[in-house]
Amino acid sequence: MHEVPTSRALDVDQVRCYRQTGHLTVPGVLDEEEVEHALADVERWGREFTAGLDADGRAWYLEAGRDVLRKLDNPHAMRDVFAALAAKPRLVAIVEDLIGPGVSVYFSQIFLKPPGGGGPKPVHQDNFYFGPSDPEGMVTAWVALDDATPENGCLFYGEGSNAGPVHPHVAPPGRPYDLQVPESIAARQPMTPAPVPRGGVSLHHGNTFHQSGHNHSPRWRRACAFHYVRNGNRFTTPALDYDHSLIRRVS
Repeated sequence: MHEVPTSRALDVDQVRCYRQTGHLTVPGVLDEEEVEHALADVERWGREFTAGLDADGRAWYLEAGRDVLRKLDNPHAMRDVFAALAAKPRLVAIVEDLIGPGVSVYFSQIFLKPPGGGGPKPVHQDNFYFGPSDPEGMVTAWVALDDATPENGCLFYGEGSNAGPVHPHVAPPGRPYDLQVPESIAARQPMTPAPVPRGGVSLHHGNTFHQSGHNHSPRWRRACAFHYVRNGNRFTTPALDYDHSLIRRVS
């Protein structure tokens, strides 16, 4: 396993927790002003984006059966507000403590998960999606823009699954991009909820099993996921067609 010296931003116990469980929650990375600024930009972008969707785009980006946007792609490359958050010195320092110095954002997403039934995401591994040559050189930073709880669809992790292999994923009929760990494998892995307070960040290893549930609460569960890669890591077996021109170096 790749060993990374610490620590500019994390203590030894935090790094050990990440290595052992495959994930780590760090509260208070964004302040309230940064969160409000981000949410205001999401609302503006969401209105513009939804207005321009064709029928295929609406089927993919809107919640099934509801005229509600469920996600936006690559905010780090499309929106100045999120480009600044991705390069925030404290967040970059945390990432570098986990995967080493010199990092870029490879891909990013905003997940909106609206109240009253926002849909789940099945168990999956990010390293299957991205296919990096060095699995230890990638980490996802999931930034909570609302309090994320089991009731409104926080992430659940398969603790220790980061030490295991990346499994072949399957997609349900008609949902080719919804790649997931086969149920016969996922069912053997206990999943632990990881609540994150608004402004906090949940970081996970690319091999770590993770999923999210329905949002059955009356509250939003909005978040932004930045997928960071150590510079020099190569994507040798990506499962989807990612646009490498959108990679942004932040250190």
